[in-house]
Amino acid sequence: MNQTEALTTFIDRIQRRALMVGGAGVVLCILGALLNLQQFFQSYLFAWLYWLGLGLGGFAWVMVHHLSGGRWGVITRRVHEVSALVTVLMALLFIPLCFGLAHLYPWARPAEVAADPLLQHKQPYLNVPFFLIRAMIFFVLWIGIAFLLDRWSRNWNRTGSLAVGHRLRLFSGPALVAYAFTMSFAAVDWIMSLEPHWFSTVFGMLIVSQQVLIAWCLMIVALTQLTKWEPLANFVTNKDFNDLGNFLMAVVLFWAYLAFVQFLIMWAGNLPDEVLWYIHRVNGGWQWLAIFILIGHFVIPFALLLSARLKRRREWLSRVALWLLVVDLVYVYWLVMPAFYPSHFHLHWLDIVTPITIGGLWFTVFLWWLKRRALLPVNDAALNQQVSSLQEAPGHG
Repeated sequence: MNQTEALTTFIDRIQRRALMVGGAGVVLCILGALLNLQQFFQSYLFAWLYWLGLGLGGFAWVMVHHLSGGRWGVITRRVHEVSALVTVLMALLFIPLCFGLAHLYPWARPAEVAADPLLQHKQPYLNVPFFLIRAMIFFVLWIGIAFLLDRWSRNWNRTGSLAVGHRLRLFSGPALVAYAFTMSFAAVDWIMSLEPHWFSTVFGMLIVSQQVLIAWCLMIVALTQLTKWEPLANFVTNKDFNDLGNFLMAVVLFWAYLAFVQFLIMWAGNLPDEVLWYIHRVNGGWQWLAIFILIGHFVIPFALLLSARLKRRREWLSRVALWLLVVDLVYVYWLVMPAFYPSHFHLHWLDIVTPITIGGLWFTVFLWWLKRRALLPVNDAALNQQVSSLQEAPGHG
C-alpha cells in the first residue's frame, strides 16, 4: 500500500467512526427533545455555535493568506478551505433552531415583549421574521464566499494562472471585511440577544477572534496527522510548526485582549444593564468556569507557547491546540448557558451529547471534502519557490 492509499484508508476509518458517532447522537438528541424540548434547544444552540465557528474561522484564514501570502498558507490552506465548505452543513443544522426561538429568546415571546418597554423599543430589529431573514443573508454570503474561494483555488491549482491568483487577492479583502461585519451582527442575534438588555460594542469581534482561534487549533491538530503521509510528510518541517505556534500565540493574545477590553469597559461604566451579564457569569457556580477559562484559554497556552522547543515538536503543539479546542467549548457554554440559568450552575446530559453529535456530523462532511482535495496547492508561488530552492541546493539535481 502506497502513501496515498494509506492516507485515504486512514481518513475513511476516521470518517466512518465520525458518522457512527453522529448517527447515534442524533437518536439521543431526538430522545432528549421528546423528554425536555426547552433543554434540547438550549444545548443545541451552544453546540451549534461552537461548530459553526470552526468553518467560519477557516475561511477567514484563507482570505488572510491570499492577502498576505507566505509559506504558512500553503501548508494550511487546504484544511481551512475544506472546513469553510462545511458551513453548508451548519446552515442545514440551523433549521431546527428556527422552531425553538420562543424557547431561547425573550424577544420571541409576545407576553414578555408586551411587559418590557425595552423589548418593545428593540422590536423593529429583534423580531422573528427579520431574525430569520438576517440569518438567511448571513449563510448565503458565507457559503458563497467559501465556494468561490474553493473554486478559484482549485482552478489556480489546476492552471497556475496568475490572473486567478490576482482575482483571489482582490476578492479576499472585501470578503474578509464582510465576514467580520456579518459575524458581528450574527453574534448579536444568536448570543447577545439571549439577554437583550445587555449590549457590548466589542462582543462581535470577540466572537470573531474566538472563531479564528479554534479554526487555527483544528488546523494544527489535522496537519499533525496529515504530515505522517505524503505529500506533506517531506514538505512540512519543524520550523513550519514553530511558525504555526507563533501564530497560535498571537491569536490567543488577540482573544485575551478583546475579552479584557470588554470587561474593562463594563467595569469602568458600572451600569446595571451592562454589569448584569457578568454578574450572571461570576456567581452561582459559574465563577469556577470563568476561572477555568481564564487559566485554560490564556494563562496555560500562553506560558507553553513561549517555548520554541515545544512549538517545534508538532505532537506537543498539537496537544496545546487540542486543549484549546476543549477549553473553547467550555467558553462557548459559559457565554450561552448563564442566560438561561443565571442564579446557579446547570449541566444536562444533552449539553454533552449535542456537541458530540454535531461534531460527528461535522467531521463526516469535513473528511468527505478533504479526500477530494489536493493537500498541497501545486501551483502556489510559495510552493514553487520552495521546490526551486531545493533543486538548486547542493546535492539536488
